[in-house]
Amino acid sequence: MRAIFVMIKCEMGQAYRVARQMADTVEALSEMHSISGQYDLMGKFYLEPDQDIGLFVVETLQTVPGVKDTYTLQTFNAFSGAKG
Repeated sequence: MRAIFVMIKCEMGQAYRVARQMADTVEALSEMHSISGQYDLMGKFYLEPDQDIGLFVVETLQTVPGVKDTYTLQTFNAFSGAKG
């Protein structure tokens, strides 16, 4: 599995509804956070290694009613602190 982060800009007043719908219907969603700044939400999604990222974003995320724009970040490596 590989992780991608997608920042989502929503129509005014729709961020919580969009987040709830994605949490309820998008299996690849690991976490959804409301955020400050230019975008309203940031989701962490786990995709299969051969899954097309662009197709996933366009067909699965951008088609959710209330989604206005997306910005996708592809990840390479995950790092965490030392465990004692």
